[in-house]
Amino acid sequence: MSTTSPDREQPRLNRSLRNRHMSMIAIGGAIGAGLFVGSGSVIKTAGPAAIISYCLAGALVLCTMRMLGEMVVARPSTGSFSDYARTAIGPWAGFTIGWLYWYYYVIIVAVEAVAGAAILHNWIDVPLWVLAMGLMAVMTATNLFSVKSFGEFEFWFSSVKVAAIVAFLIVGGLHVFGVWPGSSLDFSHLTAHGGFAPNGTTAIFSAIVVVIFAFGGAEIVTIAAAESKEPQRSVARATTGIIWRIILFYVGSIVLVVTIVPWDSAKVLASPYVAAWNAIGLKGAGTVMDVVILTAVLSVLNSSVYVSSRMLFALASHGDAPQWSVKTNKRQVPVRAILAGTAVGWISVILAYVSPDTVFSFLVNSSGAVAIFMYLMIGVSQLRMRRRLEREDPGRLTLRMWLHPYLTWLVMAGFAAVLVAMAVIDDQRAQLFTSLGSLAVVLLAYTARRAFGPRRAAAAPDTPDADDATTDREAHSVSAT
Repeated sequence: MSTTSPDREQPRLNRSLRNRHMSMIAIGGAIGAGLFVGSGSVIKTAGPAAIISYCLAGALVLCTMRMLGEMVVARPSTGSFSDYARTAIGPWAGFTIGWLYWYYYVIIVAVEAVAGAAILHNWIDVPLWVLAMGLMAVMTATNLFSVKSFGEFEFWFSSVKVAAIVAFLIVGGLHVFGVWPGSSLDFSHLTAHGGFAPNGTTAIFSAIVVVIFAFGGAEIVTIAAAESKEPQRSVARATTGIIWRIILFYVGSIVLVVTIVPWDSAKVLASPYVAAWNAIGLKGAGTVMDVVILTAVLSVLNSSVYVSSRMLFALASHGDAPQWSVKTNKRQVPVRAILAGTAVGWISVILAYVSPDTVFSFLVNSSGAVAIFMYLMIGVSQLRMRRRLEREDPGRLTLRMWLHPYLTWLVMAGFAAVLVAMAVIDDQRAQLFTSLGSLAVVLLAYTARRAFGPRRAAAAPDTPDADDATTDREAHSVSAT
């Protein structure tokens, strides 16, 4: 779907991502270093009951992806949920969530570059800031070359992550059930150290706040759909089978970790998967996991450069960002949008070393709750777009949200509860309030744009491209799942 100015058609992006790319983008977007490292803090908070925290958080994200999938299959768009918010709620919603999302990902670019540099520094005696800049330069070059090169890198990065998790599920499962050499059937760690929920029910729900952010990135595949050869089929698959697999990877591996290693072990907080591998008795687990974690970091870095550029491109297509950012090169890559995002990333990396505990910390916190804002906006958009599609073009509703509209309302209530929890949890309160500050700034920017910015006519965001006859036919061939 394109948005055009009165006098000329906007540049189009190249549809060269294949189904295998899309499948791995869906998996890779949601599986980052947060699973391999961040899960330790979740286990420390909730104990073995972290399993429940992951199940509940995973269910919320799964349902959100289903809502988003319904809209993407009906109306593929580069701006994804930003364009749907614009269509369903109003221009202010598309502007607001689009800019917040762009900001969120350009900060993640810096966060992941710094994290990757810290891992590399263990092997290479080079200043951390040099390594961080180097990682950003490589991933920027990858995205500048072509969207297909981004897809290829993400395919192989995600393949490494999936292989590592599958290996852990197999070996860990054999160990837990006493089949692995030197092991015995033993589930005592689930209850032997203070019970299944040693810190109480409240801790389970507190942990959900952290887990929600670990699943962030699953929506990237819906943005990439606009550059896929078969957008409807790709998204339909990604929002059903692939997301179920992601949840299986998360929940299944967490079950094994808390079964193999006591939840209150100091090693769990440091690196839960390394602790589990060591308990199984495999030498060199730490080095192998460092490689896997580095791969996960590079995968998120690669995706962050990509998705921030496409969101800026979509904003510019609606006149909500500088028009130079909508320009593409001969390979139909939005070069200027990519460089704009990475430029902010490079500045943020410098701040990470110059002022890590003040300026950089503020930047990270001020983008932390954006994902929850986005999920709530997706829910409202789905409710309104469903009514519109049922009235105007019901044939496009080939992928539908489950138990509509009741489940949508329930999921939105769940995310609202997460925001309330962030307000009362000491460690999360600053992140919520600074993120609300970012929201206020963007809303003020939209008010200023409306008052002083140029007026610009545009095609309705939910109008498909005139030359997308193949896409339209494909939409009607996707069976409801």
